[in-house]
Amino acid sequence: MTTSHPGDPAQPASRPTTDPTPAPAAAASAPTGGGSLSHRQILTILVGLMMGMFLAALDQTIVATSIRTIADDLHGLDQQAWATTAYLITATIVTPLYGKLGDIYGRKKLFIFAISIFVVGSALSSFAGSMYGLAAFRAVQGMGAGGLMSLALAIIGDIVPPRERAKYQGYFLAVFGTSSVAGPIIGGFFAGADSILGITGWRWVFLVNVPIGLVALVVVSRTLHLSHQRLDHRIDWAGAFLLSAALVPLLIVLEQGREWGWTSTGAWVAYVVSVVAAVAFVWQELRMKEEAILPLEMFRNKTVGVSSTASVIIGIAMFGGLAALPLYLQIVKGSTPTEAGLQLIPLVGGIMTGSIVSGQVIARTGRYRMFPIIGSALLVVGLFGFHFVAYDTPLWQTMIIMVVFGLGLGFNFQPLTLAVQNAVPAQQIGVATSTATTTRQLGGTVGTAVFLSILFSTVPDRIAESFTRLAGTRELQAGVAEGLQAPAGSVDHQVATAIQQAASGDATAAASSGVLSDSSFLSQLDPRLAKPFLVGFSDAMDLVFLVGAGVMVLGLLVMLMLPHVELRGGSAYSERTEQAERAQETATAPAS
Repeated sequence: MTTSHPGDPAQPASRPTTDPTPAPAAAASAPTGGGSLSHRQILTILVGLMMGMFLAALDQTIVATSIRTIADDLHGLDQQAWATTAYLITATIVTPLYGKLGDIYGRKKLFIFAISIFVVGSALSSFAGSMYGLAAFRAVQGMGAGGLMSLALAIIGDIVPPRERAKYQGYFLAVFGTSSVAGPIIGGFFAGADSILGITGWRWVFLVNVPIGLVALVVVSRTLHLSHQRLDHRIDWAGAFLLSAALVPLLIVLEQGREWGWTSTGAWVAYVVSVVAAVAFVWQELRMKEEAILPLEMFRNKTVGVSSTASVIIGIAMFGGLAALPLYLQIVKGSTPTEAGLQLIPLVGGIMTGSIVSGQVIARTGRYRMFPIIGSALLVVGLFGFHFVAYDTPLWQTMIIMVVFGLGLGFNFQPLTLAVQNAVPAQQIGVATSTATTTRQLGGTVGTAVFLSILFSTVPDRIAESFTRLAGTRELQAGVAEGLQAPAGSVDHQVATAIQQAASGDATAAASSGVLSDSSFLSQLDPRLAKPFLVGFSDAMDLVFLVGAGVMVLGLLVMLMLPHVELRGGSAYSERTEQAERAQETATAPAS
């Protein structure tokens, strides 16, 4: 097959076709003749996009605030990284595939397919009987989620010129704002209920996606009407497989390394497989050129290369921080899932404020470079600030740091995607957008696995240290004395006995008294006996945030290399239409 070359006016693989779904009279349809969509037409299309994005955004906030309850019920708190990374890794791998397939078959069809897969994965997740089972079903869910965000952003890149996207950013922020407030409340309600209609409460965290997804399918089918200009591609299935082969062994060893041993035979096998697959992946991408799942040729564009590298680093720091914060609020501060979700609103407010401010300034000035740089600096400050948050730090102080962290994320989200979309030809909008999303998710996948591995690897030692440090205090001694008098088999009696063992030198026995698999007993424990556990968790999280701050320093240095490219005034759709018309004129010129 002859491959297409973006920007070639005589490109034979570019064939205008029309979405077979008939558009009602009131629905938006793409104009002909290279014109731009009207504001009303864009708003009609946005309705469908926002439904799909709401589905993905709501799921993230519901699960994030419920995961501790879910993990405790499935007796796998220390295995929760599997449920998160399985979702992220499939979303990461399929995101660039959605970009290519959308170019071929039309983004609407792929958007509907993504919603359908997401709904199926959500229904399956509600039947999970273990954390590993939940991880498998979340992987199915991730296969749909990978298309929801990237396809929506690609469609916006198609129909709205870069300078005008800020005008429509508020609609997307409304979606994220609504989901950020509603998600924790809904998730907390489900996670806090023993059962609803005979089904365990937390399982509704996933079941609720089913009716929402079905409504989204109806809305998208009726409102998302786009003219499709087919761009034939070869699909890089081998690249997708090799990317999986490079990531999965690495994530397995990050999760299991603390049990296997980081230099055990199993760990070394995982390292070797991951490195070999990574080398083969690079070779495959070089061989496939512009048809690669991650086109390495595109990374020669300095804007794309710098933005993508920075996105990986930001993804590591962002997802690592977001994975640890809800645990701190629920385990250390004792918040319910609902309370923890609402306590994260300052973070969400920071993200929305940063996105709105950056979007409005970019729309007026056309300059975006300063925002990712300032945002990266704020992420360093925020993560370093979280490092100083202790067991007894007032919550209002933690919330101030959340705002700083959120502003840093808000200053990076839209400008980096905008920079990548603006730096490539119109024919590559889909691939460029999926690349920008993929690199961030790739960083998030690694960051979640690494940071949670650091957390749960160091928690036993930190709890043991807190036992030793607090053993001589009157508060703990009084709690132990009362706990030993409690009925045998009670939580207080078990923990008091473990603390006695710690006092005799076996601190590890006290530290490993079940908290890593099920932390729910802490809420039933005498606060004096619970304190060493909470202090230990807090100290372990401090290390996670310190590592995250170090990673973001590297991200800031990379971001300083981001060039500024003048923003285009036309939409990708209008540019592609004009190119197609010029190609047709060139082809018919000799005949006339």
